[in-house]
Amino acid sequence: METADTPDTANDARHAEKMRKKQAARDSIMASKTREKGLLIVHTGKGKGKTSAALGMVVRAIGHGMKVGVVQFVKGAMATGEKAVFDAFPDNVEFKPMGEGFTWNTQDRSRDIATARVAWEEVKRMIADPAYHMVLADELNIVLRYDYLPLDEVLEVLAAKPEMKHVIVTGRNAPDALMEAADLVTEMTMIKHPFRSGVKAQAGIEF
Repeated sequence: METADTPDTANDARHAEKMRKKQAARDSIMASKTREKGLLIVHTGKGKGKTSAALGMVVRAIGHGMKVGVVQFVKGAMATGEKAVFDAFPDNVEFKPMGEGFTWNTQDRSRDIATARVAWEEVKRMIADPAYHMVLADELNIVLRYDYLPLDEVLEVLAAKPEMKHVIVTGRNAPDALMEAADLVTEMTMIKHPFRSGVKAQAGIEF
């Protein structure tokens, strides 16, 4: 039977004291964070999960009764699980896949530019509309990479967004200027991917 001065009891006491100090320090930090604002959020990098993480935020927003606008650049040629889910919440989510596939699918630069412009106009509308609390511009970084939209125009619109509106931008190769302007930037790093082992894109994982 253990007594009050056994090694396990002493370790437990030291652990409890260490955690108490951590909690006090954390509480002090949290107490100093009192400001709220709409965030410009960028998900980029070569790793999988950029859109998935953004859609997770959309789900959270739905849970808080917020209205979200989702515009997908590039994507739109296939049915996705997220569209089926968000269609069940028409009062909370306007989900608009407005792409026609990657540029190697369309093989028509002028058409890609026109398609990107139409999708961007939808993003601008949603950002300007006070009914939307959050706007997701999925794969916007891709069209910026290929110069389908002027970066300066995109940055100007994002800089002028309503103060409390959250805007999420996803896609590889986010421009440096966009990352500089953002409040939160996450880079997804690929360590392993099943595609490299011959595994195709699968329902529930990629779409």
